[in-house]
Order: sequence, then C-alpha cells, then structure tokens
Amino acid sequence: MPARTITSLVEPSSLTHAGGSAAQKARFWDRIAVKYAADPIADVAGYETTLRRVQDLLSADQDVLEIGCGTGTTALRLAPFTRRLRATDVSAAMIAIARERLAGQPVRQLSFDVADADAPVAGQGEYDTVLAFNLLHLVTDLDRALELAMQALRPGGLLISKTACIDEMNPLIRYLALPLMRAVGKAPHVLSFDADVLQSAIARRGMDIVSVERHGTRGKDFRVFIVARKPA
Repeated sequence: MPARTITSLVEPSSLTHAGGSAAQKARFWDRIAVKYAADPIADVAGYETTLRRVQDLLSADQDVLEIGCGTGTTALRLAPFTRRLRATDVSAAMIAIARERLAGQPVRQLSFDVADADAPVAGQGEYDTVLAFNLLHLVTDLDRALELAMQALRPGGLLISKTACIDEMNPLIRYLALPLMRAVGKAPHVLSFDADVLQSAIARRGMDIVSVERHGTRGKDFRVFIVARKPA
C-alpha cells in the first residue's frame, strides 16, 4: 500500500496479536477501500524515490509477490519490470478496485488475489522477491508474517519493505490522537515498533539486512525502507 492519509492513522499496540483476525482486518479495509483509492499519496517525491529504488532491484527474470498491495497502485507500476508479479491483499474490496485498474491498464505480468499476509500465501521458495509496502505494522504477528515471507523466497531472494515505525511518531499522535481515531473506527489496529526493532525481527528470521534507507521528503520520515536477503 502506498502511504496515503489513511495508512498514517494507526494505533500503537504490542508486537503480536494486535491486528485481529483476517475477517476483522478485511472488514476495516473493505469499508474504507473507495476512500483509500481516492486519497492522494502523502509524499509523492518520496514514493517515486522508493519506486525507482525497487525497480533497480527487480529484473525481467524474477517472480515477485507483493503482500498487502491495497488497490494496486504500486503493483501496476512495478509489474512491467518483472517476469511475474502476484499482488495480494486481505481486502476483497481493495482487490476489486485493483482488478478494475488492471482492466483499464493491462499489464500482462500482473495478477491480483485476495490473501492474508498472516497466513501462507505462496509455496515454499516460489518467488525471487517479496514486496511489503506500508504493511508490516498492520499484520497480526510480525514474526509470523516475516517467516511466511521468507519461506516464500528462493535462496538468495529479497524481501523489500517500507514500514511505518509507530514508535518514532510524535507521542501526542501515538498516545492521544490515534487511539481516539481507533475508538471511533477511523484507524486499524497496528503494531508499534521502531526501525531497530523491525530490523531485529527480520534478522531473527535468519535474513541478512542489505540496506536501511529513508525516502521521505516532507518532515521527519518514520517509514523505513529495508532490503533483506534470504541466505543462499
């Protein structure tokens, strides 16, 4: 999911069991799918920097999986640089919008499916690259989601993520504004961690951190871009 307004409206919580069931997550994102699709990207220049960075890591001989693809904006941009890109999201409403966009802008390498990042999405070693943009703070269990992503990768494959680190946000937003928005159904459950905790979680899965970057161009950037490699 590209960073739109709604993806910043998240509630601090623990590292596990904060996202709820797949059905609960789907209900939230189904309800706001149309608004999400219409919301502008929060930092267009930063988003374009991320796209260029990812494009440099992709190639026409790669099979790629995107988890948490939202309404497909990023998948549509990146799929032409792959052999095959399967983009998934827990929300059927999001995927319906993504498929409409694909019908209007056909990309032969791209397909969309409904799937939960907290459950097995792919076979063992099926993909060369797994993409997770503005997603890892929204899963139910961070370690579980990372383990599933690593299992989907072939030896030497890359996990490329960009994640909102809630612990790096202004405390007034984290502890006051966001919980209030969550209470009235305007924000989803999320996991609260900083970039160091996220890197440690990735390393616990046995992956090697290749790069840690910040691409934001508007104020403090609390979304960390991480590239990690599955050992060969």
